[in-house]
Amino acid sequence: MNRYHRQTLLPQIGPEGQARLATARVLIVGCGALGSVLADQLVRAGIGHTRLVDRDVVELTNLQRQVLFDEADARDGTPKAIAAARRLGAVNSSVVIEPIVADIHAGNVEELAGAGDSPAAWKADLILDGTDNVETRYLLNDVSVKHAIPWVYGACVGTEGRVMFVRPGHGPCLRCIFPEPPGPGDLPTCDTAGVLGAASAVVASLQVTAAIRALVTLGDDQRNVLLSLDVWTNRFRQTSLVDARREDCPACGLHEFEFLNNPASNQTLSLCGRDAMQIRPSTRNFDFDSVANRLEKSGSVESTPFLLRFRAHEPGEWRLTLFRDGRAILHGVRDPVQARGIYAKWIGS
Repeated sequence: MNRYHRQTLLPQIGPEGQARLATARVLIVGCGALGSVLADQLVRAGIGHTRLVDRDVVELTNLQRQVLFDEADARDGTPKAIAAARRLGAVNSSVVIEPIVADIHAGNVEELAGAGDSPAAWKADLILDGTDNVETRYLLNDVSVKHAIPWVYGACVGTEGRVMFVRPGHGPCLRCIFPEPPGPGDLPTCDTAGVLGAASAVVASLQVTAAIRALVTLGDDQRNVLLSLDVWTNRFRQTSLVDARREDCPACGLHEFEFLNNPASNQTLSLCGRDAMQIRPSTRNFDFDSVANRLEKSGSVESTPFLLRFRAHEPGEWRLTLFRDGRAILHGVRDPVQARGIYAKWIGS
C-alpha cells in the first residue's frame, strides 16, 4: 500500500494533490522549535525536496521542544540542519532532504531560496518561517514579495503564537500588517518568557496545514487572515486581512526592499535561549583549515566536517564553535564587545 494512502483519501488532497506535493520544493528557515516540527510533518507528507537551513548546533535545552533531536545530538553539538536531515532521512528515504549549515542574511537569502539573478536549477515554491528572530522574518518577506514566492509566517513564545500565509499579489504581506519591526526589548523572547513545547507544535502544525493547502491548491483557496492563539487558555482568534493590503507598504506597495538591500556586514547578536553570542564576519575570504591548525597550538580543538570547537588553554569560561564560513558562536559570553574581542584575538578581525 502507498505510504501516503491515508493522506490521499482526503478529498482536499487526493492523488492529484499528492502528486503536486511530490514535485514541490520547500525552503524551511530554522530547525528549532517551529522548524523541526515543520520539517518532520512536511517530509512525512511527501514534499519532494526540502531544503533545511539553520545556523545553530543542538544543545540539551533544545530537547524540550525540538522534536528531531536526541541526547546524542546535544552531547556531540551536531549542527541542527545535519541532525534533522539525518533523522528525516530515516523517516522517508523517497524524498530529497538538503541540509545547509548557514546563517541566513541579505547576502545569501536569495541564493538559498533559488531566487538569485542567475537562473537556478532549484527554486523554492514556498518558504516556511521556523526562525526565532524578527529581522530574518522581514528579510523573508522581502524575498517573498520581490520574487513572488509564497511564505508562511509563524511565531511562538510562552504559550502564544501567530500564523499568517502570505501570497504576494493576493493580499497583504507582513509589512502591511506590521510596517516596522519592534525594537530590541519590545517583545518577550524565549529567554524572558520561556516557551511551551505544545505551543510551538500547534503553531508549526498550522503552518504545515497552510503550506500543504497552498501547494495542493496553488494558493487559490487561502483566506487572508492572521491567526493568533494561546494554547494555555484554548484561545484562538482570527483577524480578517481582506482589506489590509496597503498601497504605501514599503515592500509590496513601493517595492523598497530595505532588509534585502541591507548589505551583509559584521554582526554580533545574542542567541535566543542561550548564554551565547553569534559573530558573523563581513569578509568571505576565510581559510578554515589554516585557522584550525593555528588554534590547535593554543588550546583544545575538536573538529567535525562542519565545524570546530575550541577552548583556549588560558583561563576563561568561554568556548568557541567555528563554522566553515567564518561564523562563530561564543558560548558563555553575553557581552557583544567581549565576543568581538575574543573573535578578533583568536580568529582575526
